[in-house]
Amino acid sequence: MDMNTIEAVVPTTDPAQWRDGDAWLAGGTVLFSYGSLAFGPRPLKRLLDLGNAGWTPVTISDAGIELAATCTIAELYGLPGSAEAAGRAWPALDLVRPCCDSFVASFKVWNMSTVGGNLCTSLPAGPVISLCAGLDGTATVLAPGGTSRSVPVADFVTGDARNCLAPGELLRSVFLPASALESRVAFRRLSLSNLGRSGVLLVGRLDGGHRLVLTVTAATKRPVQLRFDEVPETGDLAAAIRSAIPDDLYHNDIHGRPAWRRDMTYRLAEEIRAELAAPEGAPGLRASGDFWPPNHRRLDAQQEGA
Repeated sequence: MDMNTIEAVVPTTDPAQWRDGDAWLAGGTVLFSYGSLAFGPRPLKRLLDLGNAGWTPVTISDAGIELAATCTIAELYGLPGSAEAAGRAWPALDLVRPCCDSFVASFKVWNMSTVGGNLCTSLPAGPVISLCAGLDGTATVLAPGGTSRSVPVADFVTGDARNCLAPGELLRSVFLPASALESRVAFRRLSLSNLGRSGVLLVGRLDGGHRLVLTVTAATKRPVQLRFDEVPETGDLAAAIRSAIPDDLYHNDIHGRPAWRRDMTYRLAEEIRAELAAPEGAPGLRASGDFWPPNHRRLDAQQEGA
């Protein structure tokens, strides 16, 4: 950690206080790792600290779920087992814990790293990006001029470590609509090593009982979402992926070469297609990767013992 250029830490949630040389500070797990040159050749001078923002981490209503940008991964993990979520017919909550597990991080990181930090870091393997994009999440962004705007999470990330935020803008929250939470879902993730960084992560959703929404992340530099009026046949799904994802959009780093990520995207997409086309709970379905299907007894026991 090299932050020896910081001249002040300013507790604020007001984008109007932002100036050149500032960075927003939430959990800091990435910012402190990258150091003073995290955002370019000019060193950071001030940190605008959101630690005392006081934003409610998770707000649940009949309309859906609002996740504050300062909601920690530990708080997000607890969402499916919370009293507020109990009794709601939201099958898509099954995605929350597999996405949290995809951090493959220590409890120390889980208790500091935030929903907003994962989105704003905008790495291809960001599992909160996968979760929120896969559930048609909408981000609320605050601007220095006192205005705000809404951006679909699927469009928020624009490339590897790149997003749509302008200088000084602040991610306030992400809203997950009940219409997506009511959907039956499927999840697939692969890594080159045991419990390694995600090389491919796909989320499938069956809207209205028949419309397939497939969201591709980790394999690609930004989220790619495909929508079908019904569950397609194998060949139609492959053709749609081929059309939506050109070869140069597949990510390339030590965690997976583009050709492998491309081939695994087709493989996992077909597994999701088959799972959502079959009756719920059908036996004999292939489930490559880890964390799926979710083991609720194990996960609830872990939470109780935390």
